[in-house]
Amino acid sequence: MSQEQPQRPEREQQEAIKYGDVFNVRGELAKQPIAPQDAAMMQSAETMVFGQTQKGGPAAVMQSAATKNERSGFVSHDATTPVAGDEGVTVTETTVPGRRIITESVAGQVLGQSVEPVPVTAAVGGAGGEPEEAPITIGEALAATALTAGDKPVEQSDAAAIQAAEVRATGSSVVTPGGLAATAQSAASVNEGLTQDVDKIKLNNVLTGATAKLPTDKAATRQDAEGVMEAELRNNPELTTYPGGVAASVAAAARLNERSS
Repeated sequence: MSQEQPQRPEREQQEAIKYGDVFNVRGELAKQPIAPQDAAMMQSAETMVFGQTQKGGPAAVMQSAATKNERSGFVSHDATTPVAGDEGVTVTETTVPGRRIITESVAGQVLGQSVEPVPVTAAVGGAGGEPEEAPITIGEALAATALTAGDKPVEQSDAAAIQAAEVRATGSSVVTPGGLAATAQSAASVNEGLTQDVDKIKLNNVLTGATAKLPTDKAATRQDAEGVMEAELRNNPELTTYPGGVAASVAAAARLNERSS
């Protein structure tokens, strides 16, 4: 006669959902369980900027994870992750010509980034006489990266992505001396010999004013985004792209261009 095996309580069969499980974050934040009040703060911040919580955005992901953590008994309803409570939950908006960049962060680490068009009157209207939106160029996407991930130290994956972006923007595979790709590669090499992030060269040092540093530029396409992403992935030991980084910004620009075309 077989004897039915006792079932272990559900809590013993799972672990709390941590920030590092659902977002590309590092350090202490990655180890922390997502708490209900963290999600509530992000929902409030999103609503202030967007007018509502974004479907599939960081707040929605956090709310889903926090609800599961609370039901499983890992966190209480009024719990706040210490690092989020101490360092803050933010949704910031940066306006550049023709678009606004919205970055959502917890404890200074980017959880999500989006680019929204702002109507720009073109010299020639569309077929219906309405103003047309100028497409976002690769150079503009790189310049946006200086705003969304400017404090990130330049690594080999960033340099590779910037080189891929420059090649696609200019149509030339020759690295221009003193150009964006050459500067990024030099920065990455210097940073490899440094141990403290505070001493390292950051992305904003390389990409601020990127459009003016490119001899030619072009509108970002899906093919451009895929090429830049592949370059960043290939040169990252963790095979990931950085949230709000070079590949993410070019991809966001390409998506917006497809919507407006």
